[in-house]
Amino acid sequence: MAPASAPIASQPRPGGATAALVLGDGRVFWGKGIGAPGSNIGEVCFNTSLTGYQEILTDPSYAGQIITFTFPHIGNVGTNAEDIETLVPAARGLIIGADITAPANWRAVEHLDAWLKRQNIVGISGIDTRALTRHIRDHGAPNGAICHAPDGTIDIAALTMQSKAWPGLEGMDLAASVTTPAAYGWDEADWTIGKGYGRQEEPARHVVAIDYGAKRNILRLLAAGGCSVTVVPASASAAEIMALKPDGVFLSNGPGDPAATGIYAVPTIRAIIDQGVPLFGICLGHQLLSLALGGTTKKMDIGHRGANHPVKDLETGKVEITSQNHGFRVVAESLPADVVVTHVSLFDGSNEGIKHRVKPAFSVQYHPEASPGPQDSHDLFDRFMRLIDGHSSSSTGAAHV
Repeated sequence: MAPASAPIASQPRPGGATAALVLGDGRVFWGKGIGAPGSNIGEVCFNTSLTGYQEILTDPSYAGQIITFTFPHIGNVGTNAEDIETLVPAARGLIIGADITAPANWRAVEHLDAWLKRQNIVGISGIDTRALTRHIRDHGAPNGAICHAPDGTIDIAALTMQSKAWPGLEGMDLAASVTTPAAYGWDEADWTIGKGYGRQEEPARHVVAIDYGAKRNILRLLAAGGCSVTVVPASASAAEIMALKPDGVFLSNGPGDPAATGIYAVPTIRAIIDQGVPLFGICLGHQLLSLALGGTTKKMDIGHRGANHPVKDLETGKVEITSQNHGFRVVAESLPADVVVTHVSLFDGSNEGIKHRVKPAFSVQYHPEASPGPQDSHDLFDRFMRLIDGHSSSSTGAAHV
């Protein structure tokens, strides 16, 4: 690892600046406002992905966060209605280095700046994202306030106070703010060129997905795998879930501190485990399953956010190139003896997957539906289907179809 650099100094205000990023330590970045006018507060993080900016901006896991893109060409494929992961984006802001790139893609429907305005996302361009990223890498993800004022009226003192006063993500249950308010059915399947998204019309299994901030493409791959999917709120009880007669239960991704969400989620997950229903978790779902099995979680200084993270499957020796977005991790040393560590990060050795030795339950920290490899990790959905089918064939009760 490179030695820590000195903290970055505040920039003097240049002429014509219409936006500013103010960190909790008082450092100020000036730039050009993009997207919606206004201001917002959150944790400033960075994502190293070269593609998928629209999917990232609409990933509910980014609730409470202001996203810095390290890749310079943001906007080059435009935006469209097919590439969203949720209808109402939860990200609190966008930071890019260069001006938004003009769209040059056959699937583009709308310019990114127009889309940002319509989604009420505040953004800033023209700052030194490399310096900001190095600062985050060396000193941890800071609180920050982002402001876009077309008339140039920006109160730096007030933004500094707001940044310092914001409590941070640790201890925050943000899943409650992004989950569905009511249960619904899902049958949209995966996308193919020239046809768009398909429909699952002959499901062989029924999966209940607990929505802690679920990405749509996860639900699509469950449907494409042969499942009818019922999505339920994060607060759904085990009794409510079991009343739906699931063949399997999926624990979705989501934002915030898993320990905070776990106050109500862990008892539900434990009850489902006790029922012997197959479980598969991703990201926050992985952390919540680990908590339910007796492990602990911890806030990371920087987190993992990008589409180039190598993860090793300890059981097969296979290395997968994965997409990741998380700021908390499972403490592997805290896991009990009946839980097996199945995956580790080759960046920092942190936990990336577990399974129970006896119960039909497993999870991964990364996003197998995001396809950076491009399909290195899709077998995890097949593994879930095999787990469901194996459990159904060995069960004395009839499986729900």
